[in-house]
Amino acid sequence: MLNHPFSRRAFLLLTLLAAFPGCGRAQHRAPLPPDVRALRDVPYVTAGHERQKLDLFLPEHVAGAPLAVWIHGGGWQSGSKEGCPAMGLLDEGYVVASLNYRYSQQALFPAQIEDCKAAIRWLRGHASTYGYDGEHIGAWGASAGGHLVALLGTTGTMRDFDVGENLDVSSRVQAVIDWFGPTDFPRFNNPANSRAEGALSLLTRLFGGPLPTKLDLARRASPATWTSADSAPTLIMHGTRDTLVPLDQSEWFAERLKAAGAEVTLDVLNGAGHGGKEFFAPEKLNRMKGFFDRHLKPAP
Repeated sequence: MLNHPFSRRAFLLLTLLAAFPGCGRAQHRAPLPPDVRALRDVPYVTAGHERQKLDLFLPEHVAGAPLAVWIHGGGWQSGSKEGCPAMGLLDEGYVVASLNYRYSQQALFPAQIEDCKAAIRWLRGHASTYGYDGEHIGAWGASAGGHLVALLGTTGTMRDFDVGENLDVSSRVQAVIDWFGPTDFPRFNNPANSRAEGALSLLTRLFGGPLPTKLDLARRASPATWTSADSAPTLIMHGTRDTLVPLDQSEWFAERLKAAGAEVTLDVLNGAGHGGKEFFAPEKLNRMKGFFDRHLKPAP
């Protein structure tokens, strides 16, 4: 266990949130600590879509704090910025943001990653306004959100998905925690993989057609396509009993990152499914905090 584990208040909050970690189930507004100021439904695109909004949570002592950004799951077609597990980091010296992005029924890929990058640019561009450290941003997401944070982590030095406003600001993130996100979509195009059936219907909606007819777009959407030595340090967590996103998605992604010379850790949770209480065990929470601390809190 880390020398500085999550505080008791943060642990209790995360335990409460464990029942709905933003993976498509009902969303609940997390209780807000009394010393935290919340800016809700902030547009990160001027006069944009109703989904192009974020919540920003600012602790009382915010000056110079790094920023942790939560990106929800839900198959790119549901989910919400409410019920943000990263709220537990507010007690640990972090500012926290939680963002929405356009669903696949509202806009096909790459709209989802374009929105996430627009939100990162907005957050970095407004760091001096709110007092946090815009040079140290970590992204954490689950399922579809895991895919999106992994894509943020592997495309930090390219601008293909940067469109719209604040283009003079980088959308690069400095650390990524990917919870069971799909990372190589063409690998779902395998008839022998019976567990991919549920994912294929989601991908049809995301790409605007059956996967076999959209393989070029699927490769472009895959974080594994873009791995390089410049990819952000990445912590991947995936359960052995995940029936929606096969474990080999994370195993292959970790291999690609390692081969490219990027820092990556794969934590396989024995017996865990597509989310669940195993991801909120104290040792897992402390591992995530330690990972973010190492990459987002500069040494004095």
